[in-house]
Amino acid sequence: MRKRLSKLLIWVWFKSLTKAFKEQKLFELKNKLEKIVPDIIDQYTNFKVDSDYLKLKVRGLHAFQISLVAKVIDEFKNPTIVDIGDSAGTHLQYINDLFRQCRGLSVNLDPVAVEKIKAKGLEAIQARAENLDTYNIRTDIFLCFETMEHLMNPWEFLHELSIKTQAKYLIITVPYVKHSRVGLHHLRNERFENVRAENTHLLELNPQDWKLVVKHSGWRLVDETIYRQYPRMNWLRLTQCLWKKYDFEGFYGLILTRDDSYAKLYQDW
Repeated sequence: MRKRLSKLLIWVWFKSLTKAFKEQKLFELKNKLEKIVPDIIDQYTNFKVDSDYLKLKVRGLHAFQISLVAKVIDEFKNPTIVDIGDSAGTHLQYINDLFRQCRGLSVNLDPVAVEKIKAKGLEAIQARAENLDTYNIRTDIFLCFETMEHLMNPWEFLHELSIKTQAKYLIITVPYVKHSRVGLHHLRNERFENVRAENTHLLELNPQDWKLVVKHSGWRLVDETIYRQYPRMNWLRLTQCLWKKYDFEGFYGLILTRDDSYAKLYQDW
């Protein structure tokens, strides 16, 4: 019975995602991304994207993320784009094919991810993004997709990026929640094995709180978008409660530019 319910839930989610893509005008972009990088089974280090449902879910998130890049990339002729926490080089492949050739650099502390990206002929370094100033890399756009919620200190991370780089834009996506909360779901569920930064959420903040965090840390909001994994103009909007209970309703995207107006007011003593 439980297995049957699980299959039904996945079927409903699949339908919900498909309707959501179309409603949010991401369906065509999703299809383009599939042609550029047909295989995303090894997109992540800690699990395989090995089912039709997971592939659809990940492609939708990728389409949302690339749609944010599309809003600013035309300002640059030959941009340098640094993907922070990149696990496969996929987004840089999308960007090079859809827009223009750029210098793409993936930054990750995970040596497995770095080698995976290099094997594709892409540039990757094992380092902290906030220490890129030591590599003499001038960045135009930082990408930080599904990373902030895993960081021990997002304020310090954002502030270091602001003061140590000359990047014009930082594009972030995080899980969308309406009410901020501490993550640490492994502690809530008394699971004490396989606890790593890549699979552990520390802070899950709502958009209002994320905007306070970035403003305090040396950044100004240029644009913001909420991507929902369910449609709002269809009976499948009822799946909102299922997404909220078992996953996330969607994802929140911010496009930021450096601005220390508020950060410099804070004195740490």
